Amino acid sequence: MIKVLIADNHPIIRMGVTNVLESANGFEIVGAVSTTSELFEKLEKSNPDVVMLEMDIPEINGIATLRKIKKEHPSVRVLMYSGQSEDVYALSTIRAGAFGYLSKASDIDYIITAVKKVSEGNMFITNELAQRLAFDEGTQKPRRFFRKLSTREVEVLKLLASGKRNKDVAIGLNLNEKTVSTYKARLMKKLNVDNMVDLLQQAKALELY
Repeated sequence: MIKVLIADNHPIIRMGVTNVLESANGFEIVGAVSTTSELFEKLEKSNPDVVMLEMDIPEINGIATLRKIKKEHPSVRVLMYSGQSEDVYALSTIRAGAFGYLSKASDIDYIITAVKKVSEGNMFITNELAQRLAFDEGTQKPRRFFRKLSTREVEVLKLLASGKRNKDVAIGLNLNEKTVSTYKARLMKKLNVDNMVDLLQQAKALELY
């Protein structure tokens, strides 16, 4: 049996994913939580093979939560999923240590396939995403820029795009405020802009908000 822990703040999504996996053979749902504090509390008590982690789970952002799981529970494999753009977040989360990324727009069958694959220690991305990643980057200019961004830069950009000030970003990511300013300058250089308005427009083009 593959033991799965679901972390998502939407009750309907938790129930839906639970029903899909329980209707298939070989899965045991060891918990379904709505916040990161509940997630880490549950991880101490249960020993899941796979955590299905929603990118925008409350309290700590998804990538920071992923890093914390990898550090504190290295044997647990994490499958990230989100309603956010697959093109943008899949690479970012995989770089941060996820075993796969699943869009909420994916077919239901993908949930079963993804959890099985990740539980075996294999990487999962959809065929559609694999094809797009192999395609000529020059055809989608904003995403070509994204490919140059590090995982941390994507986190900073997302928070800035959501209206956070440098100080708030620093607190949210446990960074020094000066470091956030450095990331912001680096983002502007990489995205070829010289002001916050253009930076946020670029973030919008990347579908970060």
